[in-house]
Amino acid sequence: MLEIKNLCAYYETNMALNNINISVPDDKIVAIIGANGAGKTTLLKAVSGMVKRTGSILWNGKDIINQNAIKTAKSGIVHVPEGRQVFPGLSVEKNLISGTISWHGFFGRESYQKDIEAVYELLPRLKERRNQGAWSLSGGEQQMLALGRAIMARPKLLLLDEPSMGLAPLVVEDIYDRIVEINKSGIPILLVEQNAKIALRVSKYAYVIEQGVLKMEGESKDMINDERIKAAYLGNYKKCN
Repeated sequence: MLEIKNLCAYYETNMALNNINISVPDDKIVAIIGANGAGKTTLLKAVSGMVKRTGSILWNGKDIINQNAIKTAKSGIVHVPEGRQVFPGLSVEKNLISGTISWHGFFGRESYQKDIEAVYELLPRLKERRNQGAWSLSGGEQQMLALGRAIMARPKLLLLDEPSMGLAPLVVEDIYDRIVEINKSGIPILLVEQNAKIALRVSKYAYVIEQGVLKMEGESKDMINDERIKAAYLGNYKKCN
């Protein structure tokens, strides 16, 4: 479904990604892991059309490397950014409705009520909070709201950037249960996550990026047992003598 070939990305004249090659099948979770500053977030921004990029991004066989972010979103690639970025002054339900803009527009006549009910079924806490301001939600609830808003966009591919960031372990488990459910509903996911353990647990395939370069890739079940991955990302450090 998504095939990235020889992708380079830039901030001004500085190269942030160098010749990245990644594929996302049409029914799987693919994880991108790496340290802070490795280029993981930049990769998602490059796919979304938010940074300067060269190379090739094939989306259902069409190269979208020169397509802007608006057209990319309308084509079904929906980006959930790092830090949630909900609209704090809007209610939960109005935040959800804002996710329909890519297909409904401001004055569309097609109903989105079934979409909202589907989100409330997947994320029942949002239904309980539907009339509350987004500013009043906990961090975990805001992350659920960001996921719900993305589902309202009717995604064909989800780009998730650090959904566990700043959340307590029990909340992270709950969020990832929902992410797995979203994937099982038929939506493929390209997941960026610094929590390598949970990323490798839920994904089918994984890539490791270091300093803007692709260093490793493989089946997640194999990567999670790789000694190099354990030492670098899973906290499997030997004790000092």
